[in-house]
Amino acid sequence: MPLGEYLKTGWELFKRYPGGFIGFSLVYFLIQIALAMVPFVGWVASAALSPVLLMGYFIASAKMLQGRNPQFGDFFLGFRFFSPLLLTALVGGLLTGIGWLLLIIPGAYLMVGYLFAASLVVDRRLDYWPALELSRTAVNPIWFGMFGFFLLLVLVNLLGVIALGVGLLISLPVSSCALTAAYAGLFGLQSDYSEGFPDNPAPPSGIAAP
Repeated sequence: MPLGEYLKTGWELFKRYPGGFIGFSLVYFLIQIALAMVPFVGWVASAALSPVLLMGYFIASAKMLQGRNPQFGDFFLGFRFFSPLLLTALVGGLLTGIGWLLLIIPGAYLMVGYLFAASLVVDRRLDYWPALELSRTAVNPIWFGMFGFFLLLVLVNLLGVIALGVGLLISLPVSSCALTAAYAGLFGLQSDYSEGFPDNPAPPSGIAAP
């Protein structure tokens, strides 16, 4: 599927449940604002909660891609994967940061390569390192296309910021749904996102942790 079609799919998914997506976005931003007012502890809590909360967009949109109707509680099911999602964000962010410090190219390569790592944690029940490596190796052959897709999502959210910031309530879920569509196109959705989101494990990836 052309990468622009993923954004179109993201918009179509958003339109199916706009109230839920906007409501959750508002909750997410209110949590971030509240935590930002608490020095240090709030910042640490924000960094720990963000990758978990943001996966709510993936779960709700993946459920819709499977022809089901999401519930507002679906946005918080990422907490079932708190530890691996946190480790994925920490390790992926650390390696990407080192890449930026050494040279710009390695940082950009890893930033795009790790786009789907968190989704793999949730959808395939992978631990942090197999998820990071599987995402990177899958993106590697199509890296330039995914880089263009990433820039498109950044542009969408910049437009949301320009719209007095309120536009982020729409641009963030739309871009997140587009990322889910891209994940489904590249990997396929393996978990069953039916009511209750049962814990059906995925087969091992064969990629060992370092």
